[in-house]
Amino acid sequence: MNILISLIVYLVIFGLIWWLVSMLPLPGPVAQIVRVLFIILLILIVLSVFGIIPG
Repeated sequence: MNILISLIVYLVIFGLIWWLVSMLPLPGPVAQIVRVLFIILLILIVLSVFGIIPG
């Protein structure tokens, strides 16, 4: 249950940061790089919550 709560908290914070960054007027290539970095960060958050990599 604790894992589920921490995953929800991480995803809510991640979603808020994603929303704020998406509101920035970034040029096309920079926006794609930022999107890829956020996807990598999301994967790392999920792996960290489930204990696959140290948090």
